Amino acid sequence: MTPKPLVIVTPLEASQIQEAIKCSQLYGLQIRIRSGGHDYEGLSFVSDVPFVVIDLINLRSIEVDVENKSAWVQAGATVGEVYYRIAEKSKTLGFPAGVCPTMGVGGHFSGGGYGFLMRKYGLAADNIVDAQLIDVKVQRTLDQNATKLVHRWQYVADKLHEDLFIRVILQSVNSSQGRMPTIQASFNSMFLGGVDQLLPLIQQSFPELGLLRQDCIEMRWIETIPYFAGFSTGEPLNALLNRSQPFRIFFKGKSDYVKEPIPEVGLEGIWKKLHELEPQTSQLILSPYGGKMSEIPESEIPFPHRAGNIYKIQHYVYWREDRDALSQRNINWIRNLYSYLTPFVSKSPRAAYFNYRDLDIGINDKGNTSYKQASIWGIKYFKNNFNRLVHVKTMVDPSNFFKNEQSIPLLQGG
Repeated sequence: MTPKPLVIVTPLEASQIQEAIKCSQLYGLQIRIRSGGHDYEGLSFVSDVPFVVIDLINLRSIEVDVENKSAWVQAGATVGEVYYRIAEKSKTLGFPAGVCPTMGVGGHFSGGGYGFLMRKYGLAADNIVDAQLIDVKVQRTLDQNATKLVHRWQYVADKLHEDLFIRVILQSVNSSQGRMPTIQASFNSMFLGGVDQLLPLIQQSFPELGLLRQDCIEMRWIETIPYFAGFSTGEPLNALLNRSQPFRIFFKGKSDYVKEPIPEVGLEGIWKKLHELEPQTSQLILSPYGGKMSEIPESEIPFPHRAGNIYKIQHYVYWREDRDALSQRNINWIRNLYSYLTPFVSKSPRAAYFNYRDLDIGINDKGNTSYKQASIWGIKYFKNNFNRLVHVKTMVDPSNFFKNEQSIPLLQGG
């Protein structure tokens, strides 16, 4: 990959984007469009050919219409800015997008955009009409029956009341007793209602969780955003307007979809994999589906992962030192984990989430790639919708000017 662009263009209005595109075409330069810079493989700001970055940082206007419960948001705005501007105008309105506030809405929304409200309202993309909450955190380790609890969660996660979202974060941690590392399962939850409603609901549908009133924190919806993003306690809400990441890390991510519960022996194999690295350097994040997600047809928008999925897995490994050997070790580790999970996840295709970009699942040939080559990765992200995207691409960009390692191909590509 070429690490630096020849030019970074920061347009102040939409017409300047058009001029930048025309200029790039004239000089035969590839374009990368950066909204928040969160592409998992860096495709919004790196390329293996000479390129220009169009950075949308100045195009971040947000106009909230409380009466019509809608907003016009420019593609350069971050998710945090959207949340903040909505909360400025209303104490009761929100928007179903992601957890990380520094993501740019341009990429996040176009790839789907999921968060804690997806079981109630669907994805961010599902709520685009024209281009009091309860938060719960329960942690269990292996000696606290975490394996059986995670196993049981798989049977109820997608069937819980749509107002309730419970995800699980799995990681290796140091034992509090100072012994060998153990596995911690953190149950992060959001409930659209009061604690007096939540407790009997959990008791009825997931009593194994052992939820207590003291595990619950009541807060406004806007306050949940910094909470789940891992901000420091007491961080002011205007921290959501900060576009920069609070820390620098290197990482590699992958994704999977699970349609049948993973057996306990399969979970124990995951624990062994997590123990291969240092504690708290890798995670599996299990996000439940069901609810509104199952009601929307696969063909409604390009995002196809709907009914039939119990949950999505985000595989994640990160490190802080810029060393080639360390990077390669961690990338090899997550690839081995991905291979281990093969029997337990979706098949034909082994589905993946587009916003968790993963070049390991396939890349285009240089130049005008063939449909056959691109379908290796395209079907995983978009399933049957990939064919529709190819037809649209062929109509709107017949010269294939907008392309990258995982861009939609032209129909005549073969």
